[in-house]
Amino acid sequence: MKRISADILISGGGIAGMTAACAFGAAGFKVVCVDPATPVIVSDTDKSDLRSTAFLQPARNTLKSAGVWAHLEPYAAPLDIMRLADAGGEMNEVRTVADFVASEISDEPFAWNLPNWLLRRELLTRIDELDTVTFLTGVETKGVTPRTERAHTQLSNQTQVDSKLVLAADGRNSPTRDRLGIGAKTWRFGQKAVVFSVSHTSPHENVSTEIHRDGGPFTLVPLNDRDGKHYSAVVWMEKGPQAAALMALDDTAFMEAANARSCGILGDLQLESRRMAWPIISSLADTLYGPRTALIAEAAHVIPPIGAQGLNMSLTDIQCLLDLSLENPDGIGSPAMLAAYQKARYSDIKMRVTGVNMLNRAAMTGSDTLKALRLKGLQTLHGIAPVRKSLMRKGLGSV
Repeated sequence: MKRISADILISGGGIAGMTAACAFGAAGFKVVCVDPATPVIVSDTDKSDLRSTAFLQPARNTLKSAGVWAHLEPYAAPLDIMRLADAGGEMNEVRTVADFVASEISDEPFAWNLPNWLLRRELLTRIDELDTVTFLTGVETKGVTPRTERAHTQLSNQTQVDSKLVLAADGRNSPTRDRLGIGAKTWRFGQKAVVFSVSHTSPHENVSTEIHRDGGPFTLVPLNDRDGKHYSAVVWMEKGPQAAALMALDDTAFMEAANARSCGILGDLQLESRRMAWPIISSLADTLYGPRTALIAEAAHVIPPIGAQGLNMSLTDIQCLLDLSLENPDGIGSPAMLAAYQKARYSDIKMRVTGVNMLNRAAMTGSDTLKALRLKGLQTLHGIAPVRKSLMRKGLGSV
């Protein structure tokens, strides 16, 4: 059996896993990252991930330090305004709008949005630049044996990696978490997110808009213009049967429904990609660590795609672990370091999971009374300037 020595073994080579590899590798740590699949880095195959990710300011700073942002910036669409629109009346029409404007609290945008397939492409490019990172695809983590000083990880290619720390970035059904015996609480909403990209006749003007109506929000997130056309990514959350019915429509009927649901805020929408449907759940691991192992990203937490929190929470996990590693390189993977990670992250993660769960249930409601309360709550939260600014800072991860 071949043996490799590393500082960090990352199990999982999705966006979070590759970002962690870049972050630790750029900081000078020796990293091995493994994943059973090869990243799909084009948009036009059946396996392409057509979702997009909006990176908030703190996450962008992590990407900068990792040397990734220079690759991503040319493709990133800035989000200057986060708009919440309530359309919970009898018709598909906006009743009220609340704009959260980045310039009230910062001289930069709230976030920058990029397609997920492109993120994988540019992360892979950055990994290729780092001689500190070994990325093995088509390779599974078969088992981890923690010892006092190091963890011994057995891979499916007959290799053993001896590392100070194992990062479990292997998804919401994390095999690493299961092997550690760490439980996770899961919330199911009976929803799916239908995701696709559109062009539209009116410019988005760097405004990300969540339109709230029964079943869940319909969110239009800016993408960069190209070929003289305006583009946005769409996340349309609906209860399961309604989502299935939407997916069953032909493209013409589907876009008729999408145009009605968008309330015409960006003019006429035209479908520019295939459609995909994703189940909506939340989950929270009982703890964020085991012996010589830290859970990050969806191995630790999953939330609905509301408020651009999901992957941004994952990058906060990565930054926290990187900071702890840089503070005490000799203590990487130690019980003290992992306990510090738990203390630094768990309460914030739990608060955000709980908050987004509540927002999602409020967005789903079909009750006239609850819809009226949702509308009144939105107007109140937006109308009080100190509360509005506090919510914006909290959304970015600031106090």
